Amino acid sequence: MKRPLIWVPFLGALALFGVIAWGLYKPADRTVHSALVGQKLPTFNLPPIVPGKPGLSTAAFATGKPRLLNVFASWCIPCIAEAPQLLKLKQAGVQIDAVAIRDTPAAIADFLARNGDPYASIGDDKASAVQLALGSSGVPETFVIDGQGRIVQQHVGDIRADEVPGLIAAVRNAK
Repeated sequence: MKRPLIWVPFLGALALFGVIAWGLYKPADRTVHSALVGQKLPTFNLPPIVPGKPGLSTAAFATGKPRLLNVFASWCIPCIAEAPQLLKLKQAGVQIDAVAIRDTPAAIADFLARNGDPYASIGDDKASAVQLALGSSGVPETFVIDGQGRIVQQHVGDIRADEVPGLIAAVRNAK
């Protein structure tokens, strides 16, 4: 009767190893299931951060045209990495507006000069109030907004090249 009990610790360790191996090999899910998806954008009115480009307000998103809202900063390394993908989205006809987080006009102007400017407008969120109201936990984050100003999708992290077609489709499907 005691002989089968010898195998219990071994079987327990084997089961634990199996659970850990399964967790390491399953693909990462980069989808964020935000509580704000399906909700209207929070009310905000941000001043412009760079000369010659308008600021951003909630009213700009209720025009009937779906678009992207990108939360970024000049000091953000992943924001630099996603810049070429944002330019591809712009070339595909996607309108992109932005919220600059805790930044300066000179730093944003330099960022746009070095990495390209895909943005129709950029609002200055000095205190991260709009970022927090959107449920954004960091930069970069991108939101698909429908023509009535509702959040359709939230993308956390930098946009990768293989994600561009999906975002184009999401914007086109957002009515």
